[in-house]
Amino acid sequence: MDRKYEVMFILRPDTADEDVDKLLHTMETNVAATGGKVTGFERMGKRRLAYTVRKFQDGIYILAFVEGPGSVLKELERRLRVQELVIKFITVRTDEEEKRLAKIKKLRDSKVRGQGTQGQAAAAAQAEAAAQAATEAETESPAEAPTA
Repeated sequence: MDRKYEVMFILRPDTADEDVDKLLHTMETNVAATGGKVTGFERMGKRRLAYTVRKFQDGIYILAFVEGPGSVLKELERRLRVQELVIKFITVRTDEEEKRLAKIKKLRDSKVRGQGTQGQAAAAAQAEAAAQAATEAETESPAEAPTA
């Protein structure tokens, strides 16, 4: 079963652009070889770290979007651990969150705007008042007709 993951990893700040490209290419081929696929990368650039990691204050942030079974991620994380350029990484499974958000969106779309619980009560009261006014108008009209 293919699942969707986001892998955020931080590279050493002194890493050259060619080395970053090479790392991303090898990462993509390794994921493809193990039965998954990389749907994209997002380079977030060089940023200051919240705390010192392996004597570095800065790092190059990269977010990778990966699809595949858990075995793909296990191998990818193993390779990231032994990679010298990577100083920190984290993997997050996003498919469950997407399902939850889709369910909420579907629920919101099914409701008519302004027709929540209070809106429904107000609409029902208004309809009842209109119906009552219509029945009163019908009963008064025949009584006035014979006297005229």
